[in-house]
Amino acid sequence: MTAPIVERVDDDLWSAIGDPTRRRMLDLLLLDGVGTATSLGQQLPVSRQAVAKHLAVLDRVGLVRATPAGREKKYRVDEERLGRAVAQLASVGSAWDARLQRIKRIAETIHRQQNQTD
Repeated sequence: MTAPIVERVDDDLWSAIGDPTRRRMLDLLLLDGVGTATSLGQQLPVSRQAVAKHLAVLDRVGLVRATPAGREKKYRVDEERLGRAVAQLASVGSAWDARLQRIKRIAETIHRQQNQTD
């Protein structure tokens, strides 16, 4: 029953979001609406080159979209893709909540049975 949920999870997407620098970049882009590697690099404790590499990862998984702007690219968050990512996370969270509830019920049953035999 849980297999379909697992199949819907995009490992590349979660790998990209798993990095704290990339999450901060997404936050900045959501706040400012648009950013370049240079403008983001000024707000982060990493080099402009590192920012460009992180942006390439986010672009590859579809979380940001780049538009040429002179010698740089302007990046915006793809809100539809981010919305799908949030929905995936909620689905996975719900599945784990259900699993943990089942484990809790099993543990409580075992505990009750042990108390009855004592």
